[in-house]
Amino acid sequence: MHCNYIEVTTPKLDLKDIERSITKTYKSVLFTPFLKAITEYNLVEPNDKIAVAISGGKDSLLLAKLFQELKRHNKFPFEVVFLSMDPGFIELNRNQLLSNCEHLNIPLSVEESHIFDVVGKIAKENPCYLCAKMRRGFLYQKAKELGCNKLALGHHMDDVIETTLLNVFYAGQFGTMVPKIKAENFDDIELIRPLFYVEEKDIIRWVKYSGIQAMNCGCTVAALKTSSKRREMKELVEKMKAFNPDVAKSIFKSAENVNLEAILGYKNKNKKTHFNEIYDKKGKLDE
Repeated sequence: MHCNYIEVTTPKLDLKDIERSITKTYKSVLFTPFLKAITEYNLVEPNDKIAVAISGGKDSLLLAKLFQELKRHNKFPFEVVFLSMDPGFIELNRNQLLSNCEHLNIPLSVEESHIFDVVGKIAKENPCYLCAKMRRGFLYQKAKELGCNKLALGHHMDDVIETTLLNVFYAGQFGTMVPKIKAENFDDIELIRPLFYVEEKDIIRWVKYSGIQAMNCGCTVAALKTSSKRREMKELVEKMKAFNPDVAKSIFKSAENVNLEAILGYKNKNKKTHFNEIYDKKGKLDE
């Protein structure tokens, strides 16, 4: 969960103008890449029931509106519900969440929890990881109770890029955020990321154009902070763009173009394969 604050100075547009902008003004950078991810990775399939997680931030508000637009044009039956969790928001943030969803015509179901209190007691110095993990588990459980088989989150292309760099620089491994993944502790439910191809800058442009003052993370533990390491990655990418304007997209594409003949090893389901095994196997195939 990121706590990026975006100042919006324009008044809110009417709902019809906001919805029209998704398929007109910002179609090529919002709706088209949204559809591309859904089609390429089979994120939405016939008879799905999808819980769209609404945090109140810019990404999840856009995701909700994109799903509503998809429903208007859908070629096969599927259901969507909009689910929000109140982890202990202050009244101002909760009211902002509800006000934005009312203005955007997002029929929201809000579930109560006390995650901020728990995290504040046991992980006050570094709350973000535990908070995100607990929030996701809570959302999985509520999605299951609603009869959903998928949970949609608002992670975008920049999140994918930053995760890739975090793994390389701090975890000593090459791995990235994937477009969908089966929940480990919840049977028959998948997490999907339909904003996989949407860039954060375009989400920010849309929010400012719409006049919607999206919530920051609303955290009462880390206030206006964000993950320092993730912020480092974001700043690093911006600096690198001075030398290569396409560096972000190159990092993103690297996860699609892994050369298995030019790696020192890999891991699959916790089983490590050493370079020597890869080399020997290749030699036998070449014989």
